[in-house]
Amino acid sequence: MRDEAIGRPDVQSLALAEPTTHVRPRWIIGLTLAMLGMWMAVQAPSQVVLALQLQDITPRHKVAALGVVTAVNAISSALATPFIGALSDRTAHGRRLGRFSGRRHRWTLAMVLPAAVCVGLLAKAGTVLVVALLWFLFGLFQNGEFASLSAAIPDHVPVRQRATVSGWIGMPIALGLVLGTVLVVDVLNQDLVTGYIALAVLMVLLAVPFVFFTPDPPLAPEHREPFSWRRVASSYWISPREYPDFGWAWLTRFLATLSIAMGTLYLLYFLRDAVHYSRLFPGQTAADGLLILILIYTGGVVVASIAGGVISDRSGRRKMLVTVSGLLMAAAALLLTFWETWPAALGAAVLFGIGFGAYIAVDQALITQVLPKAHDRAKDLGIINIAIVTPYAIGPAIAAPMVSLAGYPTLFGATAVVGIAAAVGVWRIKSVK
Repeated sequence: MRDEAIGRPDVQSLALAEPTTHVRPRWIIGLTLAMLGMWMAVQAPSQVVLALQLQDITPRHKVAALGVVTAVNAISSALATPFIGALSDRTAHGRRLGRFSGRRHRWTLAMVLPAAVCVGLLAKAGTVLVVALLWFLFGLFQNGEFASLSAAIPDHVPVRQRATVSGWIGMPIALGLVLGTVLVVDVLNQDLVTGYIALAVLMVLLAVPFVFFTPDPPLAPEHREPFSWRRVASSYWISPREYPDFGWAWLTRFLATLSIAMGTLYLLYFLRDAVHYSRLFPGQTAADGLLILILIYTGGVVVASIAGGVISDRSGRRKMLVTVSGLLMAAAALLLTFWETWPAALGAAVLFGIGFGAYIAVDQALITQVLPKAHDRAKDLGIINIAIVTPYAIGPAIAAPMVSLAGYPTLFGATAVVGIAAAVGVWRIKSVK
């Protein structure tokens, strides 16, 4: 059966059917590059650049300021992803749009451009209010891009290949942090203005190959879900009673991300104020120490994400690998709970890198297998994204008073407890091995 209006196989079978053919390496590379540009623009500021910028703007209140800025970005991110995902799910083909007649690519392009503008404008932000406003707007557009890109996996990748592909596109979460940090801290010698502009340009350029040179099956108008404001409001909710596996996948991802948010937000200040890195290594700063940890962690992520994805796809098992990887991340937090030392930080970086690498590959594949409807893939992944971004709003509210009142050991101990709960909770999911 063919759709004569666009001269191609029935768009129902292309846009909504469960994929059965393995995607090719160039498709994976294109999506990986797009994710890399996006995560460089997210991770380098959130982990390093914003902390340095806010330290210059308000040195006495840098901890609270970083918490506020991180929280407002998480709020906008939670709002944007299900909504933009729902819009892309119901975007029907347009004959005059050429290669942009599909559901996803036009949204990727429409979101990445204003997101990059926000990053560029951060270069001149001189107050906490302006930084917070731009980071809020960036969260809206960046997560709109993420909604369209993340839907590519259930749209195009068969179940038997999903953990492997998820490993490749999850790797940029860590690699983007390394490359972005090296670019700003080392190559540009902490020139934040040039650094922000470079991140903005790369965010756009690295999205171009995937947007312009990969297929994006269109959705026929007759297969589009009807629009209603009630449906828009409902796009933020899926009943855990009706879809319990999806509910448990959401909760465990939320807990795992909360653990990560609590444990990584103040690492720069931990190295400076608890480890006293600059005293241990005269002539170096805490930012230099953080870069070393990031490099170690990234090496673990790169190896574990690919290996974990391949192992999971070949064995057909997800939950055991998710549990083991979660426990490794919790063990990293426990190291820092009992030893506020540089060797402990190095060991934690190794454990966390291996654990997080396997986790992002296997858990993402697991999630795509419990999505309720093919019509709502991007929207439902957007709801999962709420579980990823809201911990970055809640995490500072938990972490900041812990650090201020009880110190870093309490923070990292709580981080480990939350991570263990996430690792164990995944076994409540019944439809996935």
